[in-house]
Amino acid sequence: MAESCTGGLIAHRITRVAGSSAYFDRGLVVYSNRAKTELLGVPPDLLEAQGAVSEACARAMLEGLFARSPARIGAAVTGIAGPTGGSPGKPVGTVWVAWGRPGRIRAERLALQGARVQVQERAADEVLERLAAEAEASWTASA
Repeated sequence: MAESCTGGLIAHRITRVAGSSAYFDRGLVVYSNRAKTELLGVPPDLLEAQGAVSEACARAMLEGLFARSPARIGAAVTGIAGPTGGSPGKPVGTVWVAWGRPGRIRAERLALQGARVQVQERAADEVLERLAAEAEASWTASA
């Protein structure tokens, strides 16, 4: 799990479930661009050209997580929770989610409504739904 705009909320939700250590290895909060680069290897030129709130950044975050961990399923989230930081092209509530497995990453742009905490909660909900579906598909395929 690589989180930016959710600030560790997704990892918190996963790890508050007893027994989660059986399937949750690690989570990184990479709130700054520097952290994204240093901890996940997101290229600085990608951040400069496309911004931290972009499909390319979300995908690079997840690729970096896979390259640095034994994770077989994961997700990355980056966005603008607000109340400031938005722009006409990327308003508050713009969130990019990448999820999947090594070699099979999907990404989606979300347009979430609400105050900062609501955007973070809704982003966490969306990521957890995608992770659950990915885990179920993986489990079904191997059964």
